[in-house]
Amino acid sequence: MMNSPADKVLTYAIHDVTPYINWIYFFHAWGFQPRFATIADIHGCDACRASWLTTFSEEDRAKAAEAMQLLKEANRMLNQLDETYHVHTIFRLCKANADGDNLLLDGTRFPLLRQQIPHPDGSPFLCLSDFVRPLASGTPDTVGIFAASCDGEVELLYEEDPYKRMLVQTLADRLAEAATEKMHEYVRKVAWGYAKDENLSIPELLKEKFQGIRPAVGYPSLPDQSVNFLLNELLHMEQIGITLTENGAMRPHATVCGLMLAHPAARYFAVGKIGNDQLEDYARRRRMPINEVRKFLAANL
Repeated sequence: MMNSPADKVLTYAIHDVTPYINWIYFFHAWGFQPRFATIADIHGCDACRASWLTTFSEEDRAKAAEAMQLLKEANRMLNQLDETYHVHTIFRLCKANADGDNLLLDGTRFPLLRQQIPHPDGSPFLCLSDFVRPLASGTPDTVGIFAASCDGEVELLYEEDPYKRMLVQTLADRLAEAATEKMHEYVRKVAWGYAKDENLSIPELLKEKFQGIRPAVGYPSLPDQSVNFLLNELLHMEQIGITLTENGAMRPHATVCGLMLAHPAARYFAVGKIGNDQLEDYARRRRMPINEVRKFLAANL
C-alpha cells in the first residue's frame, strides 16, 4: 500500500540508528544494572576498557567483564544485521484539539485517562489532553502519532541458538526505540519544525532534554493497549509491516507506537489506579463494553 499524503514513512539502515540506542535498557534486559551499561560510552581500545574495569570493585569485576563481552557480541551482531535488515518508522501530524479527557486527531476521537489518586504535594491530576489546545479555544493544535518496527524477520533468526536468538531479539527492541528517537528528532526539527534550532547531543536526546514528550502505548500515561486500533486507523501501520492481534498487541514484537506532544510543559506521569466511575466513563468514550475495557486496564484497577 502506498502511504497517504498525511503519512510519512522513514526507513533507516541499522547503522543509521545504532548511535541512538539506549544501552541501559539493553543491559537491563540481560539483568545488568545501569552502571554496567556505561561500557557503551567507553572507547573500544584495550587501554580504555581496562581502565573502565578498574572502576569496579573486585566482587563486581567479573560481572563488568561479562557486560564488556556482551557489548562486543551485540556490536558484532548489529554489523551482521546491517547487511540485510532495516528499521521502519511512520508518523502523521494530525490536526488536533483536546475535548475534555479526549483528543480529537484529524476528526477521530481518541479517549484518554486522567489520574485519580491525590498527590501528597497537591499537584494536579494530569491527562495527556491537558497539553493540547482545547476545542473551545477555536484554534487547532497539532499532535503527532507514530509507529516504528524492526524488520519482522529479525526476531525469527537463530531459532536453534537460544543465546543468539535472545541477543537478536533484545537488539531488535532497542533498534525500534532508536529509530523512534531519530524519527522524533526529524519531526521536531524539520517535519513539524517546532524546535528548528534544537542542538542536542545523542546522550541529551536519550535523557529527553528536548521540548515535548513521546508517550508510547502501554506506558504509564497511556496504559490502554486497545488504543492501538485507533492509531492504526489513522496510520495504517501495515505500510511498515506492523499488524495487530485481536487484543491490540503489535507484531513484530520489536515495535513501538504512540503520541508526540510539543507543549513545553508536557511531562510524563502515571495514570495509576482508577475507580469504577472513570472505568465506566472511559468505556463509554471508547464505545466498548465495560468488561472488555476492564481486561485492557486490569493493572490500573
